[in-house]
Amino acid sequence: MSDKTATTRSGVAPHGLRAATEFLEGHGVRFEVVEHPTTDTAASEARAAHEAPQRTAKTVVVREGDEVWIIAVVPADRRLDLVKLREVLGADAPLALAEEDAIAERFPEVQVGAIPPFGPALVNATVVDERLLEHDEVLCAGGDHRHGIRLDPKAVVRLADAKVADISQDW
Repeated sequence: MSDKTATTRSGVAPHGLRAATEFLEGHGVRFEVVEHPTTDTAASEARAAHEAPQRTAKTVVVREGDEVWIIAVVPADRRLDLVKLREVLGADAPLALAEEDAIAERFPEVQVGAIPPFGPALVNATVVDERLLEHDEVLCAGGDHRHGIRLDPKAVVRLADAKVADISQDW
């Protein structure tokens, strides 16, 4: 992961979908952009894009204290288990969901609630739920609320240097 967002020749960092797709293109990753009506959750994105929620990735931003930022990626039909995530990471302090204002400040190149699980993000760790790797492709947020990106979940793991583990709540 880089410490800064890449800029274009104009000196302006790309935003939203463009930031996500430029990152993927720059890393030679095959993907498909899926346009859909405006959505505000991964589950509603799955419905709008006619995709199964099990094949749709939900990106959750988590914090350990003030300094550690974590991206957790779970299927849209599941909930993140913070206890499991803490165990996987070996975190010393309790974990908490990041607040929207803090997310907007930390990830200015994408819209809050539409953060892709890869890219030039300033995070300390990324963990992908193992269930997502059961699929050849998953739909994930594309940087804004009107686009998803369909790609191989193994590419997400590689790009984010992510750990893979069971981090979803048990039913």
